[in-house]
Amino acid sequence: MELEISMEGIEARARDLGVDLSAVDLDAVALPAGEDFGIISDDEEILRDDDPMELEMGFANIVVVDNLPVVPPEKFDKLENVIRKIYSQIGVIKEGGLWMPVNPDTKKTYGYSFIEYNTPQEAELAREKTNGYKLDKSHIFAVNMFDDFDKYMKVPDEWMPAEIKPYTPGENLQKWLTDEKARDQFVIRAGTVSEVYWNDARQKMPELVFQKQYWTDSFIQWSPFGTYLATVHRQGSQVWGGDDKFERLMRFVHQQVKLIDFSPGEKYLVTYSSHEPNNPRDTHRVVINIFDVRTGKVMRDFKGSADEFSASGNISVSGVSWPIFRWGGGKDDKYFARLGKNVISVYETETFSLLDKKSLKIENVVDFCWSPTDPIIALFVPELGGGNQPARVGLVQIPGKEEVRQKNLFSVSDCKMYWQNSGEYLAVQVDRYTKTKKSTYTGFELFRIKERDIPIEVLELDNKNDKIIAFAWEPKGHRFAVIHGDGPKPDISFYTMRTANNINRVSKLTTLKSKQANALFWSPGGHFIVFAGLKGFNGQLEFYNVDELETMAAGEHFMATDIMWDPTGRYLASAVTSVHEMENGFQIWSFSGKQLYKVSKDHFYQFMWHPRPLPLLTAEKEEEISKNLRRYSKKYEQEDQDAFNQLSEQERKRRKQLQEEWEGWVSKWKQLHEEERAYRMELRDGEASDEEEEYEAKEVEVEEVVDVTEEVVAFELDQE
Repeated sequence: MELEISMEGIEARARDLGVDLSAVDLDAVALPAGEDFGIISDDEEILRDDDPMELEMGFANIVVVDNLPVVPPEKFDKLENVIRKIYSQIGVIKEGGLWMPVNPDTKKTYGYSFIEYNTPQEAELAREKTNGYKLDKSHIFAVNMFDDFDKYMKVPDEWMPAEIKPYTPGENLQKWLTDEKARDQFVIRAGTVSEVYWNDARQKMPELVFQKQYWTDSFIQWSPFGTYLATVHRQGSQVWGGDDKFERLMRFVHQQVKLIDFSPGEKYLVTYSSHEPNNPRDTHRVVINIFDVRTGKVMRDFKGSADEFSASGNISVSGVSWPIFRWGGGKDDKYFARLGKNVISVYETETFSLLDKKSLKIENVVDFCWSPTDPIIALFVPELGGGNQPARVGLVQIPGKEEVRQKNLFSVSDCKMYWQNSGEYLAVQVDRYTKTKKSTYTGFELFRIKERDIPIEVLELDNKNDKIIAFAWEPKGHRFAVIHGDGPKPDISFYTMRTANNINRVSKLTTLKSKQANALFWSPGGHFIVFAGLKGFNGQLEFYNVDELETMAAGEHFMATDIMWDPTGRYLASAVTSVHEMENGFQIWSFSGKQLYKVSKDHFYQFMWHPRPLPLLTAEKEEEISKNLRRYSKKYEQEDQDAFNQLSEQERKRRKQLQEEWEGWVSKWKQLHEEERAYRMELRDGEASDEEEEYEAKEVEVEEVVDVTEEVVAFELDQE
């Protein structure tokens, strides 16, 4: 406890005690050893640095609410409760943070109040949400930030022209795309260090771009187009970007943040935290913030118990399944939605409020997903009434909320939905009960989204009782692959949504028998696919050309946990993360299955390719370039040849250096051998020759006397 005593107080106390301060020699006063009575001397600055004082910097977390009713004392509590109810929905009001001044003469309020929040972001959000709020016809709120008053008071009485500052260009957030070698980047996290590398396949090794220790507290994440790299910390999240220095671009305050998610167009960042309740019987408390990435401004927040954000009620210890909000409408980031009990709540980002101010009511809806390119929601409703009301899959157009297509399904046990990345097709995997209800079989309902009336085709495998292990659409294409079977080596089938005669009918291309695979990874450009045997299959990899229906190569990355194509489809990375204690690290492969290089890293946690933005070329232009690729590739073929020659020259120099090192070693030992000639002659009793052929081999017999007692004992034992 700190005491503040004035000199006047000391003198008064001295008079009470009858002490004459003028007669006291203060220099003679000695304190007990080790006691300073809480007084820090001038030479103890280091102690102050150990526990620095936290200072309040400004009043950015306080708002002033004007145009409130002027009320007498008997109505004061009622008005205060109304104000508190309105503003506590936006953020956490500090204890004692709501103050309504009272006129001492009339005993009535002045008609305004001060509200103090925990963070400036909450205060700014309160100003935005409630400025112009209509309490009644006579009282419309006028809300301002407290700091604004100080700013406006400093406005000079005389007008002065604004100072025009010179233009300074900002960070080039796409600098990595201008690499002369057209290389791609990737980021890894191992131990406490995060590193960004160029993938230099020509040199068969990565080139370090940036390295930082303790860059993040938990994980790192690229934004969808690669503009930002996000890190997660106890106080919130941060995004970095620009040149190879990776400058910090923005901070997002969110205490104890656990998860983050970018919108598809990178405009918004969603952060999530889950806090343990005070009462063990209650669920975790969830806080979700949606930030504008460029400004760091909170656009909308959601708070409540974990069960409020889980439609199925399956709540994990740390919170709910992620992401809670799913983004739709393509790269424009126009809509986001979440699943509730019997509703799908769709929000639009213009006002960050419910679309049409009400949720989409769908009885018993359990799942939904957005089209990757269009504002269309695919939703699934299971059977109701013990099978009297069939399950159904519906397509709902936003913002009109019109159901543009529906398919009823019978005897359904489970359903999964897969959108093709161009939004042209939707595959619905339906697991159905047999008539006996003792087993299930699987089929597919295939929706052609872009065609008139959205026709639907039914696809069943040759053996419809096969278990479906994996399904994957070809990016930028019309084919899909399915891993199916019940044995240790399942089959892989390929299908196409188009035929040679342009008849829109699904047909099978081929089935590959007995493959050691449980995961499918299409190249981003299509045409090629990797069959991967992860987990129990010990990292078996097969690189397959779907155009030619032939295997290009097979490889193995023992204990591989992750497979990732680079954004161009030229290279593939396989990694073993710290899920396993051994073999941690990653390998880089060519698209055709040639292993280029490998890197071992202890405590290896993450590998992520740097995403690329969407191409600016039209689909027609891309097709034209693809047809004339030979003409464009001549330049790069020459560069590849130069790189190969450079590697050959480096290898020649390396071998020459090894040969020189060997010859130097031999020369050194020959010289030592010559210097020890005299010593060897002495050991040979004057024999001078070192030639091996001049040696004479002699056999020398040595007699050894054995202890007689031991022989007698051994003889007696043999006799027994």
